[in-house]
Amino acid sequence: MAILKWGLLWTKFRKELMLAWAILRDARTPASAKLATIAAVLYVISPIDLVPDLIPLLGWLDDGLVAMLLLKWAQRMLPTELLATLKATLDKRSTNASAK
Repeated sequence: MAILKWGLLWTKFRKELMLAWAILRDARTPASAKLATIAAVLYVISPIDLVPDLIPLLGWLDDGLVAMLLLKWAQRMLPTELLATLKATLDKRSTNASAK
């Protein structure tokens, strides 16, 4: 059961990363959404955090939470049609990849 939950979590995480990449690559994406996406990536790789990564679990949760909030904010800044198009494209790609 726990393996299934980790698998679902990994799948969701992978989709979010692919959507973030699509947001950065699409020319129709507003600059503010791109900036929020870049800020999420920079926060995760930055050594400066709200909670240091030296605190084992809290430091990692802090990185994940801030990055997730920034990515969700970036998605809210997208026009709804663009977000739907990007998600549909990613769903189509993942369906084609799983069919192979």
